[in-house]
Amino acid sequence: MTKDADPGLARLDIDLSAIAANWHTLVARHPGGPVAGVLKADAYGLGAAQVAPALHAVGCRHFFTAHLAEAIAIRPMLSGAMLAVLNGLPPGSEAAFVAHDILPVLGTPDEIARWSALGARLGRRLPALLHIDTGMNRLGLDPAALAGIAGRLDGIALRYVMTHLAAAEVADDPMNARQRARFAAACAALPGVARSLANSSGIFLGAEYGSDLARPGAALYGINPTPGRPNPMRPVVRLRARVLALRDVPAGEGVGYNSTWVAPRPSRIATVGVGYADGWLRSHSGRGHANFDAARLPLVGRVSMDLTTFDVTDAPGLGAGDWLELIGPGRSADDVADAAGTNGYEVLTSLGRRYRRVWRA
Repeated sequence: MTKDADPGLARLDIDLSAIAANWHTLVARHPGGPVAGVLKADAYGLGAAQVAPALHAVGCRHFFTAHLAEAIAIRPMLSGAMLAVLNGLPPGSEAAFVAHDILPVLGTPDEIARWSALGARLGRRLPALLHIDTGMNRLGLDPAALAGIAGRLDGIALRYVMTHLAAAEVADDPMNARQRARFAAACAALPGVARSLANSSGIFLGAEYGSDLARPGAALYGINPTPGRPNPMRPVVRLRARVLALRDVPAGEGVGYNSTWVAPRPSRIATVGVGYADGWLRSHSGRGHANFDAARLPLVGRVSMDLTTFDVTDAPGLGAGDWLELIGPGRSADDVADAAGTNGYEVLTSLGRRYRRVWRA
């Protein structure tokens, strides 16, 4: 890697064409119905304002966020598309949903009652999705609540009934089949309503997990939906950090807070301007590596708020101002997550605001 004139300390490249290609891959894997784009948490930290129009341009017409404010921010970019909020209908938000043409995902009897009542006042059936809990035990109607809503949905134009798979990334987990069966039984009481079942990993569970609408999120952004097998998705992000300083450390000397790493030999240490304030998690401390050309450079010592250190003794050609690759073709977000004891979702959504972000079409 060569020096360049970029003044930033760290750069995050986001490949919008890879996101679009990943959407097309998921569409091909889900022939029974359309494939949505989940844009919650600022498109998993990669910029909903850029990702939303990129997906819309290639034909995606169904979108989800977690919060109403997220949906309002991108609504103008998604002409003609369905845009829904997964976290339900907060009290007092009903008028905003209608004003911005955003659909709530209704998951409690109270939400159903308030949405139906607003439709009655407006003289029309308002569109919405219905969330049925089949085992996640977070949001959605449990069996008792579902049994009690008969007749209460008459004033609502249900676009889809959905559930959320809890263990789809583990293909042989028996919970997948249990949830599918529970969902089918619940949907039998709602004849004629389109269904939405599969998330990113659910799309790869087989044809029986197909439905009228799939809702992938992480797979769009390059996270492997089939852990333990080759990743079918294209990589989306590349994170590089500039070397701020190089220091020769004698054997026996410690590096970083509390000297948690002690040089076993005369070592050369590179410091980069990325730390846990940038979402480079403190749990990376003493774990994982960065890449420089063909060299793997161990991360040594503790990750601090603004700085991280690497042992570059075996990369004699590296100099101050060069770039280390933290995430990229040679080290995926899933690889980084494995080293840090977390998942790729957290790695992406933790990426901070101090990076120089560059979106490539």
